[in-house]
Amino acid sequence: MTAALSGSKLSELFEASRSGNRGALARLLSLVERGGAEGRELARLTFKTAGSAYAIGFTGAPGSGKSTLTSAVVAGIRSRLSSPVAVLAVDPSSPVTGGAILGDRVRMQQHALDDAVFIRSMASRGHLGGLAAAVPEAVRLLDATGWPLVIVETVGVGQVEIDVAAMCDTVVVVVNPGWGDSVQANKAGLLEIADVLVINKADRPGAKEAARDLRLMLQLSRDLQWTPPIVETVATTGDGVAELWDAITSHRYYLEQGGHLASRRAKRAKEETVRIARRRLDTALGAALKGAANAEVLAALSDKRMDPDEAADRLVSAVALELRDAAGPAPS
Repeated sequence: MTAALSGSKLSELFEASRSGNRGALARLLSLVERGGAEGRELARLTFKTAGSAYAIGFTGAPGSGKSTLTSAVVAGIRSRLSSPVAVLAVDPSSPVTGGAILGDRVRMQQHALDDAVFIRSMASRGHLGGLAAAVPEAVRLLDATGWPLVIVETVGVGQVEIDVAAMCDTVVVVVNPGWGDSVQANKAGLLEIADVLVINKADRPGAKEAARDLRLMLQLSRDLQWTPPIVETVATTGDGVAELWDAITSHRYYLEQGGHLASRRAKRAKEETVRIARRRLDTALGAALKGAANAEVLAALSDKRMDPDEAADRLVSAVALELRDAAGPAPS
């Protein structure tokens, strides 16, 4: 078992990461993935200094070419802007180890020698929508350590992929020609979260028809303040990648000039807070249910000496005690 880091050691690693030490950054990202007390302490450090980076999410069905397109966008950023960029590739969990499959790193080998590109694979660990629970904090860590652009590429798992919208400023949804039943895609929520729509592999038959279908669905599906542009790309050749970056830049300008970016980030922080609270409530409830005192409550419920409403009140009280003990003494 890895020894716990003291608060001073965490601060040292954090400052080293801000100075460009990739080893320190990698270690902190591992702490973020692991969670626990160290992850919470690190979250306090990053929250105070984050807020400058711009996060871009790439999502869509498996096989749509997201990884190749992400790699092409990174190449475009480096050539056009010379801006440092970090990539979080959120992969399916390995069925053996629970770790991240490193396919995205293999596909992005062209950036391996570029010191201004940082690529990290993270395991989904079964989290719905393909997002590891640690991803929002990982984005914040990269932000706080000086990466001005953070790209998050998620696995494609259908309806719950909407989770990506909770943590990115611009969401890019990638589809292919002949992408299937448009009603089902709309039901999956992909169009509801899209800020930019991409038809990748647009050199294949059906690209124009796909663009027509997307335009029609956008007209029918929602009242749009921002109309997502539809960009056709061929990631393997780089065709359309410059136009895609222009569309992302236009959306960022829209958010910043209209005051929407601050409100979107405030909403994201609120949703993240609620998710954390629910996770802790679930954990505390599980601990309470295992307690000897509550075993008596459940036995009384089974014997009908206590009704479900009263039993629930007892469990809520036990959860409150569990959370109080976990939080420790109140700050002075």
